[in-house]
Amino acid sequence: MNKYRNVKTKVGGITFDSRKEATRWQDLLLLQGAGEITHLRRQETFTFRVDGILIGKYRCDFAYTENGKAIVEDVKSPVTRKLDVYRMKKALMKAIFGIEIRET
Repeated sequence: MNKYRNVKTKVGGITFDSRKEATRWQDLLLLQGAGEITHLRRQETFTFRVDGILIGKYRCDFAYTENGKAIVEDVKSPVTRKLDVYRMKKALMKAIFGIEIRET
């Protein structure tokens, strides 16, 4: 168990940081199998650069395409949604990439 009381969970040979994240992965696999989403990926990293200066990085839980639109998704608890670092990275994703993080 980690500081947020998550329990690491293994599904299909993949270890997830929480049961909730593992369950969401299984749901997304079903959606991809049904053709509702495509290009499902885990832990894609986005690099924040402004005027060539590295500001930081953000690694999402999941990324995929839905109705032709890039979706970046993070499994978050109410506690982690409020963390300043996460809120800053969420704002940078919108400002730099034009992507709104979908929180589940």
